[in-house]
Amino acid sequence: MQPMGQLAVLLLLCLLVVTLPGARGRSGRFWHLTDLHWDPEYEAAVAAGRPCPSGSNRTRPTGLWGSYLCDAPWSLLRSAAWAMRSRLATPDFVLWTGDDTPHVPNEQLGEEKVLNIIANLTSLIKETFPGTKVYAAMGNHDFHPKNQFPGKEHRIYNQTAELWRPWLSDASLPLFRAGAFYSEKLPGPGTRGRMVVLNTNLYYDQNNETAGDKDPGGQFQWLEETLSNASRADEKVYIVGHVPPGFFEKKRGKPWFRRDFNERYLGIVQKHHSVIAAQFFGHHHTDSFRMFYSDTGAPINVMFLAPGVSPWKTTLPGVSNGANNPAIRVIDYDQDTLQVLDMVTYYLNLTRANMMESPQEEEFPVWEEEYRLTEAFQVPDGSAHSMQIVLERILRDPHYLQLYYEFNSAKYDLEPCKQDCRVDHLCAIREVDFIKYDQCVKTNGSASAASSVWLLVFCMFIGFLSPQRVL
Repeated sequence: MQPMGQLAVLLLLCLLVVTLPGARGRSGRFWHLTDLHWDPEYEAAVAAGRPCPSGSNRTRPTGLWGSYLCDAPWSLLRSAAWAMRSRLATPDFVLWTGDDTPHVPNEQLGEEKVLNIIANLTSLIKETFPGTKVYAAMGNHDFHPKNQFPGKEHRIYNQTAELWRPWLSDASLPLFRAGAFYSEKLPGPGTRGRMVVLNTNLYYDQNNETAGDKDPGGQFQWLEETLSNASRADEKVYIVGHVPPGFFEKKRGKPWFRRDFNERYLGIVQKHHSVIAAQFFGHHHTDSFRMFYSDTGAPINVMFLAPGVSPWKTTLPGVSNGANNPAIRVIDYDQDTLQVLDMVTYYLNLTRANMMESPQEEEFPVWEEEYRLTEAFQVPDGSAHSMQIVLERILRDPHYLQLYYEFNSAKYDLEPCKQDCRVDHLCAIREVDFIKYDQCVKTNGSASAASSVWLLVFCMFIGFLSPQRVL
């Protein structure tokens, strides 16, 4: 055989090795649950025929398993735990990204009540997954007063660290006590994976404790050092937190981080993206994702926003249909590279569940499979490149836009996603940066129905020229 022929055969063999199913490394699975928001008074409110405390006096709740106007009753949380144990009882680990207390005024809580709620939910998760590693992050509601997280040691940090001591290494405990963030290696022999759990409540624009700080708790510096060390150790990293950077897709122009904190976080991801395999956050109660790009516009990272367990309808002004069906999520991943291979979201149709006849002891409603990422959006995995394809399909194809929109609320809001809705979601997904988000909304937000057609045609044309990034 001629040298060129041998080379062709070798190249073909290499391609076959890369594309064969067995070419991937060891695969694993883990749970991600977020925004449980337990309302301990829900059952008493139902029995007394009065509004639930978390419902802001909108109406009295109905239903054993919960109400769209209220936070989660204990029955809903137990059914979620049952569903997780039934679907995947032995995950590699669990991500729990915070917000445990109900949406009630501060005067109805206090430090002891906040810690008691965290303790009860911690016990529920430990009982559901005994002996399983849990990476837990604090949400903005897991403090008193809510949102006011300091960048220094605090009693709530100390007490929460004690509750989570079985999940924290000796090296993580002092970090958590000092600022509620930490880093741990993923479980398993020879693993090259690392979990970085952030306290992004320090960057929340409603946190007055850190308003004047450049680097609250030194977390930014610590994050950069942790990512640099991971690179030197040839590790891959998942970044986990509660409050995400960028904008809320259901309310135009609503960010969560202060502007300078948002800019610095975005810069860190761009600088260290080769180490970061993916990011997982909560807070929105909705199912969405955020793209991160290089200076040249190439997709370099993705953040997955998981839907919440609490069905609570937001009181944020300007948000319509702001409730969700309760949802939980399993992520399939490559244990060697931490590449997200797939994700399956399960949800509880709360309306249907509440129509059940009086359940027997330990009888729970069925949590259905809502969708599998790779099947629903026809992509090979959950990489940044694949999620860019998802974004482009949402942009170009009304079918995929509506599919995404219904998944966004775990099939609670089934209304058509029209022009303004489309712009709000697509700009939030694509632009984490404040300036670029404003430009995106300004460019696309005022388009009339006629100009929207031309915009779509133009974007499709641009997409053919530059498949990496369009809107």
